[in-house]
Amino acid sequence: QVQLVESGGGLVQAGGSLRLSCAASGRTFSNYAMAWFRQAPGKEREFVAAITWSGGMTSYADSVKGRATISRDNAKNTLYLQMNSLKPEDTAIYYCAATVRGWGARNINEYDLWGQGTQVTVSS
Repeated sequence: QVQLVESGGGLVQAGGSLRLSCAASGRTFSNYAMAWFRQAPGKEREFVAAITWSGGMTSYADSVKGRATISRDNAKNTLYLQMNSLKPEDTAIYYCAATVRGWGARNINEYDLWGQGTQVTVSS
């Protein structure tokens, strides 16, 4: 069983950048397709980006396309999310998620494992 721990969140001004990390324990990280979701106060958890097991393909929500890059390093058991040109509406708790099913799903119910989340706050 893989456990996920996010880090890298914080307070940043609009227009700034952050790099989120998701460290996975266990030896089977490469067996999981991965994704990032986020949840703002009073809103449902929403899809941000997804990546295949090998990292060869990625998918993004329209709201972050062109500003976000998802990547993974299977040798380091780590998933990343680089966010640039941050906006106040990007403020949320960011979660990484893992699935052994098909990659790219945007429904939270398709994911088997979740981290505890890391807070990102973007000030205007």
